Amino acid sequence: MRRSELLPEVVDEGYVAELEAIAHAHGITHTGVARADPLLEARTEIERRRDLGLHDGMQFTFKNPDRSTDPGQAVAGARAVVVGARPYLIDEPPATDLDGVRARVARYAWVDHYAPLREGLWAVAARLRADGWKAVAYADDNSMVDRAIAYRAGIGWFGKNANLLVPGAGSWFVLGSVVTTAPLPATATPVADGCGSCRRCIDGCPTGAIIEPGVIDAGRCLAWQLQKPGIFPLELRRALGDRIYGCDDCQEVCPPTVHLGHRATVAPDASADSTIQSTIDVLELLDADDETILHRWGRWYLTDRDPTWHRRNALIVVGNVVRDQEPSTDMVSRVASVLGRYLAHDDPVLRAHAVWAARTARLDHLLRDDERDPLVVAEMTGTL
Repeated sequence: MRRSELLPEVVDEGYVAELEAIAHAHGITHTGVARADPLLEARTEIERRRDLGLHDGMQFTFKNPDRSTDPGQAVAGARAVVVGARPYLIDEPPATDLDGVRARVARYAWVDHYAPLREGLWAVAARLRADGWKAVAYADDNSMVDRAIAYRAGIGWFGKNANLLVPGAGSWFVLGSVVTTAPLPATATPVADGCGSCRRCIDGCPTGAIIEPGVIDAGRCLAWQLQKPGIFPLELRRALGDRIYGCDDCQEVCPPTVHLGHRATVAPDASADSTIQSTIDVLELLDADDETILHRWGRWYLTDRDPTWHRRNALIVVGNVVRDQEPSTDMVSRVASVLGRYLAHDDPVLRAHAVWAARTARLDHLLRDDERDPLVVAEMTGTL
């Protein structure tokens, strides 16, 4: 189809196939087209969960459900949404020199998988605009409830862990979309549930955050608590273990994701990326200045771009790892040096978490007896 002054009221499936080919060339392996009318069921459910407090202060698509569930507010006159899913499963790099206190990173954050996803979506949007339509790409954006629109487009079904599961592949995907005024025909009806009676994700969640099939209590979800500012909930700190960003537990026990995903969702060329970070040294992070933290780990979501929250999380990991893994005498000495500095830090939030880390690591002798800040005193006295 060529751009013209008079755009057609209908486009055929051949044109959709051309758009899909553009997406596939950028590693977007699964595509679909959905209607652009409001996602009313998703809106009702978002509002219900927000009213129940299950969002735990999370903003994102909870902030303005009327907008995030209406493609027409993203692009005036929208008639269709092209949806794309790009796999992010990659092999963990071989272990080399793993000195330090290591912390795990969720798979989707080992490398930046959203950058190539956006490139593919931008290419699709560029083709649509070149042909005369309006088109805007969205990925990891609060303008669109990506799982709901992907479900409508027939990409997959909602798993009991609230992830979108792609038939024959599982959930190791990042999702994005292109909202357009082009009258593209919808490509599929929603996929039927494929979970059946399985509840491994519910039973496998380390904090019981999946309170019913498909419903997450963000107040118990480790992935959200690692991003949320403020004091990390005391009752979840030991469960955090050695996680520094994200949590994959509900995906790692999911049969479609584990048994099929490792064969079907390998991200194109990602295994050759030399910047894969499946773990990091949290003592290195705690020694780093703000500029270094933002440079090395700033692409992880960080509230207000404030490195305080990465440091807070790292302190919890230090306490857990030293307690659980019994590191060498030299490592304990290095940990003690780092914790000693944070017990004297200017920020009472970091001092409070350093108190917990020292106690958990059985390094109580590091604690100070001159603390006066109410927050830190409450941590020390067990009244937090």
